[in-house]
Amino acid sequence: MNLESLYQEIILDHYKHPRGQGLLAEPLGSAHHVNPTCGDELTVEVGLATGGGLVVGYEGQGCSISQASASVMTELVNGHTVEEAEAVRLAFIAMMHAKGAGEPDEDVLGDAVAFAGVAKFPARIKCALLGWMALQDAEIQSGLMTPQSNEKTQ
Repeated sequence: MNLESLYQEIILDHYKHPRGQGLLAEPLGSAHHVNPTCGDELTVEVGLATGGGLVVGYEGQGCSISQASASVMTELVNGHTVEEAEAVRLAFIAMMHAKGAGEPDEDVLGDAVAFAGVAKFPARIKCALLGWMALQDAEIQSGLMTPQSNEKTQ
């Protein structure tokens, strides 16, 4: 099996068996994003677990890329600090803006490296980024992150 086939399987698995799907009972912040190009929609909510780790949930509808990306995102950031989650989010955004060039850091991105091939298709980049940008806005809305702390993504 080649790497591209493996990545396609990861995306399909997250689409068919989403992780982290569902809104939180008591979110600290929420953001609803829509990709007007294709109609994908996601609501991302954030909260904190008793131990201080980030809790992220989402619900939405759209293509396999937007939904699988949100699933991967929750798997990567749930339970981590806001700072650790932000490092992963920034690495994902950098990978998507690299347009398929370079090698993404699998230690940081885990299953999210499966979206490296998506970065070669500009029309699909917004689909993959939808949940990640909603995560940023939900963290800002909750007060867990300030707008100044994420200037690198602007």
